[in-house]
Amino acid sequence: MSRRVRRRRVFVVTGATSGLGLATTRALARKGAHVILAVRDEHKARRAVEQITAEQPGAHLEVRRLDLADLDSVRVFADGLRSDRGRLDGLINNAGVMAPPRTLSAQGHELQFAINHLAHFALTGLLLDLLTEGNDARVVTVSSTNHRQGRPLFDDLSGERTYAPMAFYNQSKFANAVFGRELHRRLIAAGSPVRSMLAHPGYTATNLQTSAPVGLVKLLYGRLLIPLAQSPDRGALPQLYAATAPDAAGGQFFGPDGMGELRGAPKWVPLAPAADDAETGRRLWELSERLTAVRFALPAAG
Repeated sequence: MSRRVRRRRVFVVTGATSGLGLATTRALARKGAHVILAVRDEHKARRAVEQITAEQPGAHLEVRRLDLADLDSVRVFADGLRSDRGRLDGLINNAGVMAPPRTLSAQGHELQFAINHLAHFALTGLLLDLLTEGNDARVVTVSSTNHRQGRPLFDDLSGERTYAPMAFYNQSKFANAVFGRELHRRLIAAGSPVRSMLAHPGYTATNLQTSAPVGLVKLLYGRLLIPLAQSPDRGALPQLYAATAPDAAGGQFFGPDGMGELRGAPKWVPLAPAADDAETGRRLWELSERLTAVRFALPAAG
């Protein structure tokens, strides 16, 4: 009698060339997954692949270009996957930008809202049919403790009137949390096998704090507080837990178990009540559909 061959799980990780994304890619590859590195800089991604395969000969890795600051690039990436893959088992919406000077995306949206939320919203919707065919498929949206300080700036999303880098970062992380919960509600309403999960890394030393911020934010987060930060390998544990743990339930939010959720092992942590508000979820969802022109094949929750 022939032995049953176990199917290799397939994950997409955005922002996979450094920090949390690289740590997540390395950990998934170590467990035998096929990982698609969704990246803007393909040369940098190939160096990351060389690094991982040197550590793990035979690792299954694939590089595909994705510029999250351009929704046209999101569509091209998704179309490419849909043309040559029949399923996905996980989408880890990890990439992000933090507190840059006011900048607009290719479609004219404020950059943090565009990259951190809108692009991942669009990517999830465009890949949902592949995830539906997956094995225990999950969408993991990476938020932050800063979501608790955020609020929806519906009346000035582009920051044209008043732009404050950290306020708009907090808003984008709030949007991540709202999206993850609203996606969970809609997946449940549709009877979908896909699970929507949320995670945050606590305070982790990555180039997020140094590549985009300027002034006091860069000094504070990129230099003065760095000694308190944990490594990317530790910071990636909550999103890895959300993506793979058998006991992780849809709609849950995972972060570090240490003081202030800054560092430690992954555990369930609470969302800000405002991020779990169904009316806010509906409003953000409809706005995101309009701004991205991506509509999910899911009914509204409730």
